[in-house]
Amino acid sequence: MKHQPIHEFDGLADIEQVKAPTLSRRERLQRWAELLGREPHRQLKPLSRVEFYAERERALLRGDNSPISVAAADPVLREAGLHGDTLGDAQSFFELSDAEAHMLLCDCHIVGQMDGKGAAQRVRAIAASRTGFSRLWM
Repeated sequence: MKHQPIHEFDGLADIEQVKAPTLSRRERLQRWAELLGREPHRQLKPLSRVEFYAERERALLRGDNSPISVAAADPVLREAGLHGDTLGDAQSFFELSDAEAHMLLCDCHIVGQMDGKGAAQRVRAIAASRTGFSRLWM
C-alpha cells in the first residue's frame, strides 16, 4: 500500500453529498400516524403526568412502547432527522406545541388503554390542523 498525503486525493473523485429527503411537518406527522395505524390494537403507554414536570425535565421524558418510540424506531423518520424517543425529540421533530404534545401523549387525556388506532387518530388530527385538534377536546 502506498501512503500519500491527503491533499493528493483532491480531485481524484467527484463525491456528491446525498441529503436526506426533506419532509414537511404534515408529511412527518402523517408518517407517524401511518406507523401507529399499522398495529391498531397494539397497546401503547402514554407518558405520565407531563404537565407536572419543569420544561427541561419534560423534554427528557420517554417511555418504552410509547407512541414516540414507534416513531423513533422508523428508519424513514430517523433519516429525516428524528434523533430519539424523548418528548423533546418528538416536539422538536414534529413541531408540536406543548399543548399538542400534552393532549397527544399524556396519560391524563387517555381514557382506558392507549392503542395504535387511537394514537394514530390523534396524530392525524394534529396533521390536519393545528387548531382543529384542540377543538376535538372541547
